[in-house]
Amino acid sequence: MKLAIDWLDYKVLATGDGEKLEKWGNYTLLRPDPQVIWHSNKNFLKDFNIDAHYIRSTSGGGAWKYFSKVPEEWIIKWKNLSFVVKPMGFKHTGIFPEQAVNWNDMTKLIKQSNRPIKVLNLFAYTGAASVVCASAGANVTHIDSSKGMVERAKENAKLNNITNIRFIVDDCKKFIEREIRRGNFYDAIIMDPPSYGRGTNGEMWKLENNLFDFVQLSKKVLSNNPLFVLISSYTTGLQASVLSNILTLIFGNGNIDSDEIGLPTDEGIVLPCGARGIKIWKN
Repeated sequence: MKLAIDWLDYKVLATGDGEKLEKWGNYTLLRPDPQVIWHSNKNFLKDFNIDAHYIRSTSGGGAWKYFSKVPEEWIIKWKNLSFVVKPMGFKHTGIFPEQAVNWNDMTKLIKQSNRPIKVLNLFAYTGAASVVCASAGANVTHIDSSKGMVERAKENAKLNNITNIRFIVDDCKKFIEREIRRGNFYDAIIMDPPSYGRGTNGEMWKLENNLFDFVQLSKKVLSNNPLFVLISSYTTGLQASVLSNILTLIFGNGNIDSDEIGLPTDEGIVLPCGARGIKIWKN
C-alpha cells in the first residue's frame, strides 16, 4: 500500500464504527467512511473537540452538524501548494488527501520528462491534480461535468497563481469523442471516475460496466510520445489488480504500478482509500 505522508496540516486522528475523525488545518471534522468496518475504543463526540459532524439521514443524504463556528471555507497546504477546504453536501470537503500519493508521482514524471507535457484531467473535480500538474510545468486541460466543481477548481488555480490550465465543463466521454475528431492529443491522462453517475442527457455510468471501454476510448487521444496514464478509484471492492489488468490489456505490458492507497492514522493503522493504477512510458 502507498501512503500519503506529506501533509503538514491534515491528518486522520481516529477511525471506527463507520466514521473517520480528521484534522483539516485548525478544524476537526467527523465524517462517514464505508471502509471503516471496525469498532473504536473512543467516543469521538466526548473524547475529542469536534467542530463539525456529517450525519447521514436514514432517508438518504445527510447534513453537517456544527459544534463551533466553522468558516464556509478555509485553506490548507500540501508542500508549496494551497487548496480550499469547504464542507459540502454528501460529506465532501473538496479535497481527497490520499491523492497526494499520485501528486508526488505526477510531479516527478512531468519534471523529469524535460519536455512540454500536455495533461488531460478527466472527472477532475475541484482541480487539485490539475494544479499539481500545472505547477510542475505541464499544460493541463481540466474536464468535469459539474459547473460548480469547475468554478471551485478555478479558485484553487487562482490561489496558486496558476494560469496554464484550460477549464471545460463537459461530459468526459463526449469531450474525448470530439477531441478524437479534432485530432487533439495528450501526453498524460488522469482519471478519477465516480462509481455511479449520470451524463448530461441522463446516460447511466457504472464504473464496473463502463471503465474498460472508457479507458479504451481515451487511448485514442494519447500522443505518440506518452508519459503516463493514471486511474484512481474509491469504489469499494475494486482491487488494484483490476486497474493493472485494464492498463495492461489496453496499453501493453511493462511499467505498470498498481496498489492500494491510504492514509496513516494517529492510531497506528492505515485507513484504506481505494486503489490506483499507473502506466508509465520511459522517455
